[in-house]
Amino acid sequence: MADNIARVFADAIATDPTRPLLTWYDDATGERTELSGATLANWVAKTANLLVDEAALGPDDTAGVLLPPHWQTAAVLLGCWSAKLTVVDAPGTVDVLFAAADRVDAASTWSAGERYALALDPFALPMRQVPAGFTDFVSAVRGHGDHFTPYPQAGVADAELLARAQARATELCLTPGDRLLVDVTRFPDPVDWLLAPLAAGATLVGCANQNPSHLNARTAAEKVTRTLN
Repeated sequence: MADNIARVFADAIATDPTRPLLTWYDDATGERTELSGATLANWVAKTANLLVDEAALGPDDTAGVLLPPHWQTAAVLLGCWSAKLTVVDAPGTVDVLFAAADRVDAASTWSAGERYALALDPFALPMRQVPAGFTDFVSAVRGHGDHFTPYPQAGVADAELLARAQARATELCLTPGDRLLVDVTRFPDPVDWLLAPLAAGATLVGCANQNPSHLNARTAAEKVTRTLN
């Protein structure tokens, strides 16, 4: 099994970068966002370039991610892993911190060199009001390059995360070509909603605040083959 998250992501989109890789729903807001592999790869590359070129970070540096499941969270996580940062979720001292706008208060318990805030706008619009001490992620990331060459070696946590992802993919009976629908409110661990599908060569339909009355129609419309809800 591959021990490099960036390589697993590249393999997941190599066959057809134009196919929908991640489709995002939020039933509380009515959001639906569809990203092809190529589009998500573009966001991942920009994020990795932001970390390397602007924040001057790289292997063995750490990132705190105070973000709920979201397509932009996928870009942040994969960007961090491509730049070989170690993602941590317990408050402490990190080199860079990403926080959702509604989690900025929680970010006060973290010490970080760089701080980026995300509004998680459906159309990735810049924040109208940026919290004090933070940089707007969307505004900062857009100016960076569309291509990034990941470091060849695995990140510190890659092997452990991918082992968990592969085990989860096996548990869910995922195979290449599957389309997995995940209730991310119930299953917020990125191993469930991001890494397991990628490791299996599957695509993802992520649903936040899922309305059960939408499930059957959505499953049919998105050609879902497996569910986690």
